[in-house]
Amino acid sequence: MIEVRHARERGRSNVGWLDSWHSFSFSDYYDPRYMGFRALRVLNDDRVNPSAGFGAHSHRDMEIVSYVLSGELAHRDSMGNGSTMRPGDVQRMSAGSGVTHSEWNHSTSEPVHFLQIWLVPEQRGIAPSYEQRHFEPAQLKDRLCLVASHDGRDGSLSVHQDVSLYISKLGAGQELAYSVAPGRALWLHVARGTLALEGFTLSDGDGAAVTEASALKLRAQDETELLLFDLA
Repeated sequence: MIEVRHARERGRSNVGWLDSWHSFSFSDYYDPRYMGFRALRVLNDDRVNPSAGFGAHSHRDMEIVSYVLSGELAHRDSMGNGSTMRPGDVQRMSAGSGVTHSEWNHSTSEPVHFLQIWLVPEQRGIAPSYEQRHFEPAQLKDRLCLVASHDGRDGSLSVHQDVSLYISKLGAGQELAYSVAPGRALWLHVARGTLALEGFTLSDGDGAAVTEASALKLRAQDETELLLFDLA
């Protein structure tokens, strides 16, 4: 079964320096139908103005994954980590027992567009930790590249939850097939482009929940970037 979540139906927060679209209930946006999908709790599509951002704030008991689509996102946290993320970079911060961090647009002239993902961890109160890795365009091109997983296999970031996160950049006309293990479910997010999914058409910002399926076929109608979550 496939349930499409169109981009225009998402929640939105626009406070001037930040324009954020919420696939699931977040902050002042609340919809009891969309409180998350299995362990996937938050999927925010954020655009931040130059030299603006989120000041120091705290989190706990959440796996936070960030992926930059365009621009530059700077990060600093109470564990002593500091970095600037660019397209192709994926970051995982396990908030665990508690961490404080800040994020801001590193550029003085260009906006940054990024996705922030929250996953509910399998265990509360773990020690906070951090990872970041760059994935080259060739790794993402016309294939599903594993970027985060429970066991950190194949060079992916490790997350404290039974989730596999894939990213792909498909050329126009390219197709992918994905097998779904029994009991698993998928969430698909189209970051940009147009994708044919088993009779449905998904465009920029659209998502889809896939349940009770054994396989999935994807076809890019134009240049398309997508994220696929395989969830217990």
